[in-house]
Amino acid sequence: MSDEPQTARIWNYWLGGTDNFEVDRRVGDQIRAAFPQIVDNARASRAFLVRAVSWAAGEAGIRQFLDVGTGLPTADNTHEVAQRIAPGSRVVYVDNDPLILTQARALLTSSPEGATRYIDADARDSARVLAAARETLDLDRPVALIMSGILGHVTDDEQALAMVRDYVAALAPGSFLIALDGSHSVEHGAAEKIWNEQAHPPYVLRSPAAFARFFAGLELVAPGVTSAPLWRPGAGDPQRLDVVCGVARKP
Repeated sequence: MSDEPQTARIWNYWLGGTDNFEVDRRVGDQIRAAFPQIVDNARASRAFLVRAVSWAAGEAGIRQFLDVGTGLPTADNTHEVAQRIAPGSRVVYVDNDPLILTQARALLTSSPEGATRYIDADARDSARVLAAARETLDLDRPVALIMSGILGHVTDDEQALAMVRDYVAALAPGSFLIALDGSHSVEHGAAEKIWNEQAHPPYVLRSPAAFARFFAGLELVAPGVTSAPLWRPGAGDPQRLDVVCGVARKP
């Protein structure tokens, strides 16, 4: 609905996209006024995803990707990054926003060698998502499970942990969890309050220590759980931001 601010559209606005409405821009501007760093966070989150998918498709040799809570298509989507490196990569996206579904059908195409599919489902319904994903992915072989900006929307800690465990349990050894979310600070907390008063769905900020619990039982890839700009950065002097990430392997 265009009369209710939505996560994907607000992030699209912060990233300079055009797939958003006035109500999204209004809330986005209020949040940015309370926490100007939010735009840097949005850009750093996208940059981390590109680096992590590039690493998974390149150094780790992963050829299957399950991107849960994908958000609106933008530049350097998971399938574009993976298939540039390995054209045969197979990518499944999951989200349940009607606007995202419309955009995905138009934009999420695939290389001839690979496959790209979109599942319209609630990420919390792991059984449904995994059953549908099996039509495109071979879950008996390694998969990179991507949860970027989605776990904060599962506001109950135990429910969020259980959701991650359900997905990881269904994946083959040698699979990876790539995850990212906002982390808590006083300034970011002010933005969280505005978000939860006006936008949908609600969002909770977790400390890096709480976020690290999502990787329990997995083997963290160096540098471990860290601020997104600090995860295997390129050239330059990256700035620590209130956005935490990690990549870990299922043994």
